[in-house]
Amino acid sequence: MTVKELEKLLSEMSLEEKVGQMVQRVASEMVSGAIVTGPEGIVEPKKMSLGLIGSILNTRGAATIHDLQKEFIEKHPHHIPLLTMYDVINGMETIFPIPLAQGCTFSPETVEDCAAMARDEAAAEGLHVNFSPMLDLVRDPRWGRVMESTGEDPWLNAQLGKAMVRGYQKKGNMAACLKHFAGYGAPEGGRDYENVELSERTFREDYLPAYAAAVKEGCAMVMTSFNSWNRIPSTGNRWLMRKVLRQEMGFDGVLISDFAAIDELIRHGIAEDSREAAKLAIEAGVDIDMQSNAYMNNLVDLVRSGEVDEKLVDEAVMRILKLKNDLGLFENPYNGSPEDEKRLLLCEEHRKKVRVAAASSFVLLKNEGLLPLKKEEKVAFIGPYADNCNIHGSWTYLEHPENNVTIKQGVERKIGTCTYAKGAYVLDEGQKTRMYDPEERAVLEEELLREAVELAKTADKVVLCLGEHRHQTGEGGSRASITLSKGQLRLMQQVAEVNKNIVTVVFSGRPVELGQVQAQSQSILMAWMPGTEGGNALADVLYGDAVPQGKLSMTIPRSVGQVPIYYNCFNTGRPNPTGDRVGFIHGYIDESTKPLYPFGYGLSYTTFDYSPVTLSKTRMGKRETLEATATVKNTGSYGATETVQMYLQDVKGSVIRPLKMLRGVQKVFLRPGQSREVSFQITEDMLRFYNADMIYTSEQGMFRVYIGGSSDTENAATFTLE
Repeated sequence: MTVKELEKLLSEMSLEEKVGQMVQRVASEMVSGAIVTGPEGIVEPKKMSLGLIGSILNTRGAATIHDLQKEFIEKHPHHIPLLTMYDVINGMETIFPIPLAQGCTFSPETVEDCAAMARDEAAAEGLHVNFSPMLDLVRDPRWGRVMESTGEDPWLNAQLGKAMVRGYQKKGNMAACLKHFAGYGAPEGGRDYENVELSERTFREDYLPAYAAAVKEGCAMVMTSFNSWNRIPSTGNRWLMRKVLRQEMGFDGVLISDFAAIDELIRHGIAEDSREAAKLAIEAGVDIDMQSNAYMNNLVDLVRSGEVDEKLVDEAVMRILKLKNDLGLFENPYNGSPEDEKRLLLCEEHRKKVRVAAASSFVLLKNEGLLPLKKEEKVAFIGPYADNCNIHGSWTYLEHPENNVTIKQGVERKIGTCTYAKGAYVLDEGQKTRMYDPEERAVLEEELLREAVELAKTADKVVLCLGEHRHQTGEGGSRASITLSKGQLRLMQQVAEVNKNIVTVVFSGRPVELGQVQAQSQSILMAWMPGTEGGNALADVLYGDAVPQGKLSMTIPRSVGQVPIYYNCFNTGRPNPTGDRVGFIHGYIDESTKPLYPFGYGLSYTTFDYSPVTLSKTRMGKRETLEATATVKNTGSYGATETVQMYLQDVKGSVIRPLKMLRGVQKVFLRPGQSREVSFQITEDMLRFYNADMIYTSEQGMFRVYIGGSSDTENAATFTLE
């Protein structure tokens, strides 16, 4: 349809029909007419004709969605099709690594490829909109939703967020929805849904850039966040949505609330009732009310009473109609088919790609000669994750987890056999997760432990497969303690007493405390939640058919008392460069200020040396470009990929500046003994920040350029911006 045709359609719609486009419900509820519970009690969602609903969520399957679409189109007076939406965070049926693990690839190409696979499978199931990417910057691993983010760095998150948008939207049959706008990744205490306290400078400089990058990339939708910022909840924050998102960032797509977030304005304490909540949300610019009753029950009356200008409704509905038109729904409202599902879901091509993606996301934290394993060695695979198919992450609605390949299965396929003992359960008895009760215990833990220890005694090496439960992470999965379970740590202790040759593979949705693991392991591999081909990918890496290349996209603390902890922090007037536990300087008296493993860190089966950084010139004008170069050499015995990282430091500014800022990444594959020059272009826009007057600009002065394999590199050269 043309713009004029859309405008004509809008002009022919009644107020009730227009408001209906702004209402989203769970499809099963609309079909059954079920009642729902909101802040104001039990509400029957039938005040408006069911045929007027504009979009549905949480329904999958082409046949089911096509039937619903047909029914709703027939009911609607203008036969306007539905939008169907779903959370496809890291795969539909073929599951790839969680976003935090994808961040560890430092590879926009890998991330875009994964998003494209998710798009193809989701579209095959009849879906139109994916609630992804989540571009919330994260610096506190207590927050459960760190697993949905690509990490702690604003620049890297922006690059990977753009890649996801391209992957989801390239074919034009699916819309991406970036979330959660804004600042949701910085809740106080790491508690989900909590208030966010950030200065406007920190908010703009660190937290907003990834959202802005996705908007510039053409992301079709944005979702409001549950949190408040500047003491105003996002869903009712007119300044945030209309000024920052729409005016400053130029977003002209559809803005949707998070689940029931409009009615939650009542509990936040800025709305007296659902009627006032609806008024605040529409005035803030929220186009679609996801699952609360605020728009459905109040918006028509608010317009007719003169409390809300109908122009606001028209603007919102036009954006919704335009999105439906951009997706081609007026011509063909039926995305996908059962034949597409059969052809694409869990297809061999997708499995091959996610196997490679998973292997590139693993981060080797420590290796004192035990890895890679040799096929002739007697290796015992021990732990609750050694033969566990639940390795797909918490925000994955996987109908068939048995399709996931476990480590045991991957090793058996690799070498023909796998010696295995469970050793412990993932959770301690009585330990709760965000969704389910503890695991059923058909076998006593003592029996599992004895079996594992006896097996460890006879092995040349032990691979301990430990980790969090997948439902200890994700939304509602905040943890005050980020340790492994006591049962798993007891297993590690007793295995270490009979066999010192321990490789630990850690499965988690967040950085976890690894003090005991670090002390009792000769090698440590972070596997995160790797998805469908996790076991095969791990077998590839453990046995050397693939070389680990992942780099940490989020700092791993020594203890939870250090958090929030992140690399691009600031100096103080009493700096502590060693991190030692001393008084009257920056730090603690009972803990180091240094992390266990910093951002950007990750080992390989080979080693890399870096030459000193050289610059094309030492003085740079604001309209000029400077080139920084270092030579990287593979000094080991394995051909491998190194992720070369370039950081900048503004030595002096009108406000304090981060110690380092990631501004460039290049991946290079080097054979043993091979060297390669790696160069980065530095432009003035990389040096900008919000100065003392809150003007986004650069300032003259000295800058340092670091090039190395981690954020803790000291390999630097200096230049002056004139």
